[in-house]
Amino acid sequence: MSTDREIAVIGLGLMGSRMATQLRAHGFNTRGYDPDPVRLSEFATAGGDPADSPVAAAQGCAAALLSLPNSDVSKAVCLGEGGLIECAGPLDVFDATTGRPGDAVTIASALHATGVVYCDATVSGNGEVAERGELVVMVGGPADAYGRGRPVFEAIGRSHHHVGGVGSGSTMKLLVNHALTIHRMALAEVLVVAELSGLDLEATLDVLKDGLAYSKAMDAWGDRMIAADHEPPFARLRQSHKDARLIVEHAAEVGAPADLVEVVQRALAEGEDTGLADLDNSSIVEVVRRRAGRGRVS
Repeated sequence: MSTDREIAVIGLGLMGSRMATQLRAHGFNTRGYDPDPVRLSEFATAGGDPADSPVAAAQGCAAALLSLPNSDVSKAVCLGEGGLIECAGPLDVFDATTGRPGDAVTIASALHATGVVYCDATVSGNGEVAERGELVVMVGGPADAYGRGRPVFEAIGRSHHHVGGVGSGSTMKLLVNHALTIHRMALAEVLVVAELSGLDLEATLDVLKDGLAYSKAMDAWGDRMIAADHEPPFARLRQSHKDARLIVEHAAEVGAPADLVEVVQRALAEGEDTGLADLDNSSIVEVVRRRAGRGRVS
C-alpha cells in the first residue's frame, strides 16, 4: 500500500542526494537507488532506505524523484530491466534530469499503459542551491500529477511552475541553461579582462552586481571565479558541456540559432579536454585565463 509520504529518489549524486535530504527534512521517508555503492552507503548513513534497483526503491511509494546524468539513463531507469515500468500500482514519476524533450515524451508514452504517470520536473539551481532547498521546479505533465507533486516540489524548491504538457519541463530547463551558459561565460571573460587591466576583482564584481549588467550568475560563480576555487563542485564542468550540446541540438531541431552557446560549447570542450571536467563549472574562467596566459589551475 503506497503512502504519499514515501518517496523514491533515483540517482544520489550531487543533486539527488541533496534533494533527498530536503525531502527527509520535510517529513518524507526516502527510499533510494544508485548504481554506485558508495552513494548508496552515504544515503543510508544520512537516514535513507537503500534499494538494489529502481523498481525496488519505488515499489510501495506514491512518487519517485529522478536525478540522473542524462535522459538516456532516464529511459533505462524507467523502461529497462528492473525499471519503474515494472512497478505495480499507481506511481507518479518526477524526473529532474536535464535531457531531451523528445525523450520525456517517449518515456511518458511507454509508462502510460502501466498506470505510471511521468512528468519532466526539471530544476534550476546547482548543488549549493539544492542544499538550501531553494531550487526552481519546472514541471511538464498532467495538471493533476502536478497537483499531487506540490508537496515534493515545495520540499526541494523555493518555487514551482507548471509549464505545460510532458516535454515542456525539459524544454524550459534548456532555455534556462541557454541563458545561464552565456551569462557564466560572459562573467568569466569580464573578470579576466579586469584582472589583466589591473583592477581589483572584488570591486569589479561589486560594480557589476550594482548595475544593469547584473545576473544571478555573479552570485553563483563570481567569488569562486575570483578565488580560482572550483572544488568541491556544485555542478561539474563536464555536465555543463553536456548541457551545452543539448541546448545547441534542441535549437537546431526547432530552427533557431544558438551561436553564443556554440562559442561556449567549444570553451567547455577545451576545459574538459584539459583536466577541468570534474571541477565546478565556475572553472570555465580557467579556460579564459589559460587563453590569456594567466592560468591558475594546473
